[in-house]
Amino acid sequence: MSGPRRDTRGIVDARELFARVRFRRRLPAAELRPYLEHYWLVDGVVEQPYTTHVVPHPSVNVVFERGHAHPEIAGVGLGLFSRVFDGCVRVAGVQFRPGGFRPFRAEPVSEWTGRHVRLTDVPAGLVLDVEDEDERVAALDAFLLGLGPVPDPQATLAMDLVQRIRDDREIRRVADFARAQGVAVRTMQRLFADYVGVSPKWVILRYRIHEALERAETDVEWAGLAADLGYSDQAHLVRDFTQTVGVSPAAYAKALA
Repeated sequence: MSGPRRDTRGIVDARELFARVRFRRRLPAAELRPYLEHYWLVDGVVEQPYTTHVVPHPSVNVVFERGHAHPEIAGVGLGLFSRVFDGCVRVAGVQFRPGGFRPFRAEPVSEWTGRHVRLTDVPAGLVLDVEDEDERVAALDAFLLGLGPVPDPQATLAMDLVQRIRDDREIRRVADFARAQGVAVRTMQRLFADYVGVSPKWVILRYRIHEALERAETDVEWAGLAADLGYSDQAHLVRDFTQTVGVSPAAYAKALA
């Protein structure tokens, strides 16, 4: 990997967020890259309260945020995630690869799904009190390496399977995907529950919505996009988008315009 990904998938109205705060991604130390997507850093001064929304990835995050004494583990979010930024903002987050959190904790990742749990033995200042950005990244590296991740072939398999779903829009049915991998559907479902925290069907649907959200920022033809994403018709895409984002695709595109 030459650098962190540059897309805005999952961020609702990314242009509005980026106009208010500095948002960037940084790669972790080489030893951590098998498990992590990237670090994400947010800094700025927001003069009036601003609510940002994210359609979460199938990833666990660890979040250090100014105003909180301790970081939190944020399990895979099932619904729209919202956070209010106000005043002086500083956030440093760790986004694990889907499946990459399990080598750091022994519990099935599904136990963290939908939950936010404070790490009361870790001071947030460990990372947030560091002014230099490179040193802040180094502090995150040291924190995670200190946890001693244990390599796990099943975690590697889970990460690989999710990456295939992310990259290949032709993967639309769990039964077909499991058959192509030479495993039973139930076996794949158990692997995803233990290592990703959500089902393979959930991952397929979530990546569809991420793409629809990003494509909504262009002059998209929704019936054609529905077909591209494997929906039987436009109505099914509209339903999933509305349930996840909170507004219809047309209303979202109009608000961006």
